[in-house]
Formats: sequence, C-alpha cells, structure tokens
Amino acid sequence: MSTPPLASGPEGPGALRPLLDTVLDALDAGRRARGGPLPAGGPTAVAARLNAAVGDVLPDSPHPDALHTVVRALAEGSADPADPLCAAHLHCPPLAVATAADLAASALNPSLDSWDQAPAASALEALVTRTVADQVFPGRAGDALVTTGGTEANQLALLLAREAHGGSVQLFCGANAHHSLMRAAWLLGLPEPIIVPAPAGTLDPAALDAALDSVTGPRLVAATAGTTDAGLIDPLPEIAALCRAHGTRLHIDAAYGGTLLFSDRRRTLLDGLDAAHTVTLDLHKLGWQPVAAGFLAVRDPSDLTALHQRADYLNADDDTEAGLPDLLGRSLRTTRRPDILKTAVTLKTLGRSGLGALVDAVCERAEEFADLITAHPGFELHDRPTISTVLFRPVHADDTTVAAVRRRLLTDGHAVLGRAHRGGRLWLKATLLHPHTRPEDLAALLKLVEGHATP
Repeated sequence: MSTPPLASGPEGPGALRPLLDTVLDALDAGRRARGGPLPAGGPTAVAARLNAAVGDVLPDSPHPDALHTVVRALAEGSADPADPLCAAHLHCPPLAVATAADLAASALNPSLDSWDQAPAASALEALVTRTVADQVFPGRAGDALVTTGGTEANQLALLLAREAHGGSVQLFCGANAHHSLMRAAWLLGLPEPIIVPAPAGTLDPAALDAALDSVTGPRLVAATAGTTDAGLIDPLPEIAALCRAHGTRLHIDAAYGGTLLFSDRRRTLLDGLDAAHTVTLDLHKLGWQPVAAGFLAVRDPSDLTALHQRADYLNADDDTEAGLPDLLGRSLRTTRRPDILKTAVTLKTLGRSGLGALVDAVCERAEEFADLITAHPGFELHDRPTISTVLFRPVHADDTTVAAVRRRLLTDGHAVLGRAHRGGRLWLKATLLHPHTRPEDLAALLKLVEGHATP
C-alpha cells in the first residue's frame, strides 16, 4: 500500500483537489437523499441508516471509498441549517468563503500554543482580535481572546472577574441568563449565583438594584444581549449605570446579539455594551461562521495577566525576552486551531456593510414572519422580534399539543423548530439565521405547522 498523501506541502494541492470533488459530490448526494431540513424517522431510524451505510469504522483492510461513503452518510443524516425550514437554534448556515478558509486552516494545521508552530496565524489572530475589541470598545485599547463559543467566553469572563477581585466574586445574573454562566460559577468554585427576576424576559433593573444592595464584597453582574429563548436584550444602559453606582464589575453575554454592532440600523440596540468590563461574542451564531468562532472582548487588557502561564518548551523566558510572542496567556487551551482565519477572511471579504446587510436581512425576515403569524387567525404571536427569534403557537393548542407538533415535524423531517417557555406557556421558536430565506419559505413553514397542529 502506498503512503497516503498529505494535505499540505508540495503534494498538498494535487492531493486535495480530487478529494474535494469527492466531498462535494458526497455532500450533494446526501442532501438529495435527505430531501429536507432534517432526516426523517427520528433518532432510531437515523442511527440505523448511518450504521448500515458506514458499517465497520475500523476494517482489517483499507476502504478506498470511505471518504464518499462516510461524508454522504453524515450529510444524509444531518440537520441542514442552509434549509430555510431548519430554524430551531442559533445554528447558522456557514458562508462559503468562511468554509473555504477553514479548509486552509485544516491543511496548514497551525497550533496556537507557540509562535514557532503558528507564525502568521498568531500575527493574524492579534490583528483580528484588536479589530474585534475596537468594535466593542471604540476609542479604548481593549483586547479580545478567541474562544470555542459563548460557553468558554462566559467561563473566561468569570475567571477574570474572580482573579481581579483576589480569588472570589459574587455573580448576579437574570433568570433569563444562559446556563453556561451558572455552570461556570460552579466550575470556578464561586458562591451560588444570585438570580435576579426577569419577569418580562429581560433582567429587571429595580430587582438588580435591590439585590446588589443586599450583598457586600466583590460582585459581578452578567447581563444578556440576545437571550436564547426569545432573542431579548437586557436594558444595558440602566444595568451599566447601576454597576457604576454600586462599584460592580459588568459582563455582557452578547453571544447572539453582538453582531448587531455591524448594522447601522440596529447597533443602537447594543447601547451600553461598551460599559462592560468583558463581552462575549459568538460569530457561529449571527455571524455565519463554521463552528467554532467565539470571542471574549476585554476592556482592560491588564485583566489578561491572570491567564499567564510558563512552560519552558513553549514560552521560555529567554525566547520571550528575545521577542518571540508568548501565546499561552491567550487561552485556557494549549493546542488551538487557527479559527481566526475564517473570521478574518469573512470580515475582509464582506466588510462592515456586507456583514451588516446579512444581519439586517435575517432581522427583516423575522419581522415578516411575525406579520404572517399576526395575520393568521389560527396562530398567536408571543411578541414582536427583537433580533431574529419569533415565538408563536397555534391558538387553540395546549402545551402538550405544542410539544407534540414540534416532535412530529422533527420525526417527519419536515421542519426544525425550537421550543421556549414564556409567560407560563410553551411556544414554538423560529430562530431565523438564513439570510436567503424568502417570503414563500416563511409561508410554507407556517402551513406545515398548521397541518401538523390539526387533529
């Protein structure tokens, strides 16, 4: 058997070109076999089809068609965020240019734990993270770290707050906050978080004021700009003012809503964001990046000294003194993929206006979908969308029926909708992240729900 070719080096381009054709053919064949946004049949049927197609994943002899076989099976059994009827989660269809850039990252395979493994990638990361920090904290010399997403960014934010306060801090967050904040507090050994009421779906400033008054010592408030259930944004200017008055550190989880910064029409929804000490962003949500593409923006770069680590084989003192960049303090991870490449290519290809146009497009589709629901006598709209999430339900359905409708759509492979509890009731959730969604797609989605809700 000949030695398998490598993805980079002199033989890389020639080896990859025919394999890319194989992958693209397999993706297309799998998509056509699936025939919709989700494979039909539910978990047992999907697993059975995949197992039958893939078979023994470690055969005694080589399988020359393995690339096509496995990719096709995965594509056939995947939820497809590029289908307009796949609208359950903050799971975006990635841009072609970002995905192509991701291939280059895989082929070159830099590891961002030392400069000698990633000379250009480390410089590119420094350039892009400064740009991201400038968007969040204009006019300040902030910084940003690359993360795997909102969960890691929120954990880092709590860690930096803890270290800034000498080893402990009391977290305050709304009942609407992302679960990763509570988990991060547990992982970091912090006191049980104080949960502030959010009766309208956003953190209540009066309740926060009272809660802050009740506790002395180091405190951290975590606000949200784009809740996962309804896409709501906490009253950031009021929360920031309260934090200043109470001498309290502020973190804002803008994993969903952060890219509103690129929209001239909608960036005012994030007024007050720059008052935070740290901000979570996640471009594999409303940024059309392949996973992973998260950031933690930091207003004061000196906070990052808490992450400093020394490993002689990676950042020896004399190497650092000689000018080799020290990368260990840029993450909790050691080996790190150059996820910054796809984001850099996307930002430069689209520019602020291009990315802002995509943000505006999905927000407008959400408004149009809300209009369709309002005009339909068989449906109830929870509220007008803030970003691109729409909650709705059949008028005469109870919660059990709403849940069953969603599962029937999933099992049939017809549509992928989420679910959210608001106001003591269960709602269907459409998170619209597909910028090419058409009015007829929205009408088709509503008709499908109507058909599955009919007894």
